[in-house]
Amino acid sequence: MNSELSRIGLRSFSGGAACFDAARIVDPGPGLFDPQNPLLHAAPVQVGGRKSAWFVEAEFGQAVLRHYRRGGMVAKLSRDRYVWAGADATRSFAEFRVLWFLRERGLAVPAPLAAAYWKSGLTYRAAILIERIPQVRTLAEARAEPEAVAKAIFAMHEAGVWHADLNAFNILLSSSGQVWLIDFDRARRRTLTARLRRSNLLRLKRSLDKVAGEPGLECWRQIHNAYLQLSA
Repeated sequence: MNSELSRIGLRSFSGGAACFDAARIVDPGPGLFDPQNPLLHAAPVQVGGRKSAWFVEAEFGQAVLRHYRRGGMVAKLSRDRYVWAGADATRSFAEFRVLWFLRERGLAVPAPLAAAYWKSGLTYRAAILIERIPQVRTLAEARAEPEAVAKAIFAMHEAGVWHADLNAFNILLSSSGQVWLIDFDRARRRTLTARLRRSNLLRLKRSLDKVAGEPGLECWRQIHNAYLQLSA
């Protein structure tokens, strides 16, 4: 594991391993990632998640458990298995590291609690447990201050993180106006060029257009203009 995770526990178990926040997770075994575990009181997430996400609650508080699932045509070949390239390259460990990195820098992203993988031959399955953010709505559902959304995206970019799917459902808004960014699967830490920054903003534009039409596009224009002012 990278030095950034030096304060994070690592536990091996049959067929795999888990990294976890030792301050909040008592037992990082496979049962922590099993929605059938009665101690988790799991309830399916009804929106998104490809039917592979659950709200759970235990000694660590309220959280979201997500099993990694493929989408699109490739899912017909393998729904939940990925090519093995080492523990640090697993989807779960990589997302955990990005979230930990951003939290350490004070950005409003959910706290990573634990991540796991199960290896079999040249492939693996994976899951992640992330703190649940209470009483929030998505940008697709509610209006937000464009400046606040732009600042959240800009802060992520300034920290050197590129979001793989910055859409209207992955931006959450609290009643106090706090903007949260979620779902950092396939996110990458890298030098953010102007092209990469714009690719994130254009992905958000397509999403807002799809869910809200012209009002969504107007919302995006305001976010985009606020972002450009921050970049000036």
